[in-house]
Amino acid sequence: MSGFFEEVKRRKVYRVAVAYVIAAGGIIQLGSAAFPAWELPNWALRLVIVLLLVGFPIALILAWAFDVTPQGIQATPDTAVPRTHRRRNVIMLVATGVVLSAIAGFFLLPRISSAHKVDKSIAVLPFENLSDDKENAYFADGIQDDVLTNLSKIGDLKVISRTSVMPYRGKASNVREIGKALGVGAVLEGSVRRVGNRVRVNVQLICADTDEHLWAEDYDRELTDVFAIQTDLAQKIAEALQAKLSPQPDLPEAHLALGSSYYYGDNNYDAALKEFEVAQRGLPNESEVYLSLAAIQRRQGKWVESTANFEKAVSLNPKDIWPLQNLAFNYQMLRNFDKANATIDRALALDPTALPPLEVKSKLAIAEKGDFSVAEKAFAAVKSMPMTNEQKLRTASARADVFLQERKPSEALQEAENLPDDLLAGIPGALGGKYYVIGFSRKALQDDAGARAAFEKARGAIEEQLKRSPDVADLHIQLAKVLAQLNQRDSALAEARRASELQPESKDAFGGPEITEGVAQVYAMLGENGRAIEILDELLSRPSAVTVQGLKVNPTWDPLRNDPGFQALLSKYAGKT
Repeated sequence: MSGFFEEVKRRKVYRVAVAYVIAAGGIIQLGSAAFPAWELPNWALRLVIVLLLVGFPIALILAWAFDVTPQGIQATPDTAVPRTHRRRNVIMLVATGVVLSAIAGFFLLPRISSAHKVDKSIAVLPFENLSDDKENAYFADGIQDDVLTNLSKIGDLKVISRTSVMPYRGKASNVREIGKALGVGAVLEGSVRRVGNRVRVNVQLICADTDEHLWAEDYDRELTDVFAIQTDLAQKIAEALQAKLSPQPDLPEAHLALGSSYYYGDNNYDAALKEFEVAQRGLPNESEVYLSLAAIQRRQGKWVESTANFEKAVSLNPKDIWPLQNLAFNYQMLRNFDKANATIDRALALDPTALPPLEVKSKLAIAEKGDFSVAEKAFAAVKSMPMTNEQKLRTASARADVFLQERKPSEALQEAENLPDDLLAGIPGALGGKYYVIGFSRKALQDDAGARAAFEKARGAIEEQLKRSPDVADLHIQLAKVLAQLNQRDSALAEARRASELQPESKDAFGGPEITEGVAQVYAMLGENGRAIEILDELLSRPSAVTVQGLKVNPTWDPLRNDPGFQALLSKYAGKT
């Protein structure tokens, strides 16, 4: 052993080892400071460290084998020792280098990784209102309040109160200074821009120590219910933040967030279901998990499992309208109207003025009994209710549609013509829907020229939206119906086929039947009664929103009204639920 250390000294390996360690330490310190500033990922610094650790044994071997002399780099002369000793010394040198590198890596790599972990404490700064209308600042404040509320529910996360962060409203403060002043590891800042019926929320999570952007996201939504959207956005932001601030692969909240991304972002139902099932094991009493599972299962046609999970979600969150409304949808699709009505009545008992349950209740009465009185009472009741512009718009559109079904084309025409184009333009399908109602009404009033002009306007509005959203099945089936009204048979059928390809019932047993019903309407308008009746027969035989009473009252089916096949169809399913 003494011979080994003498050789190490003679060959100046000590000197090289010390120089290497000093140089490597300097490189690591420089990288630790520079990489975050350059916004390079953490793995880049870890890669540099690994390369330096691997290089250490190599440097020792090179120092053993070569020496720097005035004549240049030359091989170090061997001493008169046995060959076996020389081999033993080389093996010991390599082993020493590897062991020292492993020890250094054991201590260095975890420290480098943890240096980029964010302390689980956060300050949510006031969201900036970027809208032209400064009165929309209340919406930005609402988003911030709901984000704070949702984050506060996360047990292992320290959240600074709203009172402490409000002094930073409108101030261009340094994030590091804010983090130091409030004692947090992360700062969330955001902005809200609202234009017409659309709202965009931008959020950024920033490390308070390094000013590094850890996560950022844009949320672009239609603004149909200001309170619903701010709550929905706040929940998604909180889920994403928890997944970002708590990176463990088994975190159930992270699986819930990932499942939502697969579901809403990618329409990948199988992948979403797997994530929700993992989340369920870790969150056995979380209503949102069962709600998510149920939403996936009904699209997969698993109605029994879906309904059971919606019922579980309701039992865990009995004061929330949304699970009750979704459960009612399931019962409606299954034509179990007793349970559907009982369920939506529970939602209305929580809030008798809530518009979505009132709409569901009205549609149930029409579908089950052809009864329009429930809708009429609902419309009369909401006249005295305070509503946002978006809610007024939705109510007026529904009113026009009911007028059509009641065969009151003059009233439907008046209601539709009063809808403002500029507010409808931001809602997919809304502007086309307006002019479709106008065209249908004018056609019923024997104004063929006015009807054609309205259908052409509907066509233009829908085609314009399809340029921006070419894969939305609802827009394609809407265009197909407009083209059928314009007697453009081939184009109408092509659009109907495209809609079915985008959202077939085989992939979406919940939304697909509505598209299929639209295809049947197209065939009915084109005079292909047999094909329309065949499709309706299929829809009546499985879960869908199509009912005998709905077929009887809806004027869309008037082209089939005197067809013996249609009459036979109504008789076949009469009284069945």
